[in-house]
Amino acid sequence: MTDKAHRKSVLVTGGARGIGAGIVAALRDTHDVMVHYNTTIPDHEAVVQGDLTEPETPARLIAATMERFGRVDAVVHNAGDISVSPLDAFTPEAYRAMFDVNLFSAQGLLAAALPHLSKGAAMINISSVNADLTPKGAAMYGASKAALDLWTRGAAKELGPQGVRINAIAPGAIDVPDAGRDDDLKQAFVDMTALGRMGTPADIAGVVAFLLSDAASFITGEVLTVSGGYRL
Repeated sequence: MTDKAHRKSVLVTGGARGIGAGIVAALRDTHDVMVHYNTTIPDHEAVVQGDLTEPETPARLIAATMERFGRVDAVVHNAGDISVSPLDAFTPEAYRAMFDVNLFSAQGLLAAALPHLSKGAAMINISSVNADLTPKGAAMYGASKAALDLWTRGAAKELGPQGVRINAIAPGAIDVPDAGRDDDLKQAFVDMTALGRMGTPADIAGVVAFLLSDAASFITGEVLTVSGGYRL
């Protein structure tokens, strides 16, 4: 348990379900956590609602974190649009919404947080192995995550002299209750994973906790794959 007087504050986007809820659970004993959600209200004491397709939302989330805790030490951008994106049916409105959530909101969050970030602050973006291993029917999703990876590296290079670290995590197949996968699909993911199982939100959350810690103080600009050896 971290001394309350020395706890750092962190905003976690998309923290109500799945990987996001796992991240919140892993951080809540050591950090002051502000949980962002869109539609599902999380069971947490500090929450803020917002639609990340709206350009003003990132700044509002940072403002809410500042109002609650008086500081912002870290941002974990987990919220994402994972819609399928078939080439013959995907609309401009849909792919704009996907990039708004997956990419542009990362820039908005960082821009709003920068005036409050000091040396040692960190941002972690939750990307996907699909940035490199795009599945059929999800080319636009993969492109949005690939863009997020490149943005992560560029932001890390730009903010390195200020002592602010920017990294990303690329999960593989993660077993979450609301993913809507049947048993056959889950088994297919297991068969494609070297460790012979799907991942859990806790698998990703543990790496988030590490990257936010002092033990990772010399790590920036990295996209760390956490996939159990998916599609090796």
